[in-house]
Amino acid sequence: MKYIILLSDGMSGYPLEELNNQTTLEAAKTPFMDKLAANGQIGLVQTTPKGMEPGSDVTNMSLFGYEPEIYYTGRAPLEALSMGIQLSENDVAFRCNLVNLLHHEGRVYMHDYSAGHIDTEEGNQLIRDLNTLLKLENIRFFPGISYRNILVYNNCPEKLANIKLTPPHDILGKEVRHYLPEDWGSNEIIWLMTQSQTFFHQHKVNKHRIEADKLPANSIWLWGQGKKPGFMKFKDKFGITGGVIAAVDLIKGIGIAADLEIKNIEGATGYIDTNYKGKADAAIEVLQNNDFVFLHVEAADESGHEGNIEHKIKAIENFDEKIVGYMLSKLKERYSDFKILITPDHPTPIEKRTHVAEPVPFIIYSSHNSSDKSGVKFSERVAAESKLLFDTGYQLTEYFMDRR
Repeated sequence: MKYIILLSDGMSGYPLEELNNQTTLEAAKTPFMDKLAANGQIGLVQTTPKGMEPGSDVTNMSLFGYEPEIYYTGRAPLEALSMGIQLSENDVAFRCNLVNLLHHEGRVYMHDYSAGHIDTEEGNQLIRDLNTLLKLENIRFFPGISYRNILVYNNCPEKLANIKLTPPHDILGKEVRHYLPEDWGSNEIIWLMTQSQTFFHQHKVNKHRIEADKLPANSIWLWGQGKKPGFMKFKDKFGITGGVIAAVDLIKGIGIAADLEIKNIEGATGYIDTNYKGKADAAIEVLQNNDFVFLHVEAADESGHEGNIEHKIKAIENFDEKIVGYMLSKLKERYSDFKILITPDHPTPIEKRTHVAEPVPFIIYSSHNSSDKSGVKFSERVAAESKLLFDTGYQLTEYFMDRR
């Protein structure tokens, strides 16, 4: 049996007046997911455990089959794993976004959590140059993809490791002073951000971006810190080997922690322009020598954070056609024995522009199902009518993998 998880990050959401009280998932044309929903199982799953934040780290970890209450140590150390950064026992990794802050009438607002989805080459240059400028003994910056980077604090004080920091995508349009850390060690965090603002103001990358009518990356923003995680191997947990296809370091980091094969795809951007075919082909390649693959697409989540209805609908339609439809045709050509789980990890409602800790819809389709029904629209409403409900993501994955 081949097991395939196809995950569209942040795909679900709330009904919108602009869409005649439909969600973006309902408004999108999704013939392949609809067909699988009609001929498979549909239901709801609560991917965010009680007391935890609905971050993609927690929710994806859960859908990989791991209990966040046991395995979660923070987002940044997972991304650090993907980037090949070695963490010692007392090191703490921080997520380091390149952001755009808006100064207006003496106040500072979080304008864009991604600095206009800055190009990776430009972002890398800013981070490398900041590292060279500061030359701090215990702190080092590591460039990642686009706006996503990592800061590692060697021998980090325990109190600083536990400081409360807010994800920048949670405070879009809000005055940042209300979300700056106030705990012990806050001065050090704020000093680092301030130093980056001073340096980035005159940097040639930002001058070129402004000339091109693009948002400058005028600050770093630190969040998502944690220590090196320790996972049970996926093979030990589920008895099979597999691989991970993703653009973003977070998902690849979870895969590395679980000892899964990682495929790096040229043109995989973590945005609406990602290389869908390259990702789907890589997933098929993984299945040649393994029985499991986890394919993650970020685009719908990014569009939700932007509050862009048109982009989110397009992202969902691209996922349906270029991932679900394409994968289904390739699987049918090669295998008679396979199961597909399709789901978001969390909702990213357009009006919220951030994640919410509410259940998400899912589909489980098996090649053993010989029926050919139609007339079902895969959506949050239809899933809510199902009696197939799971309290956690890892329980859904265990059910899907026949490991309950």
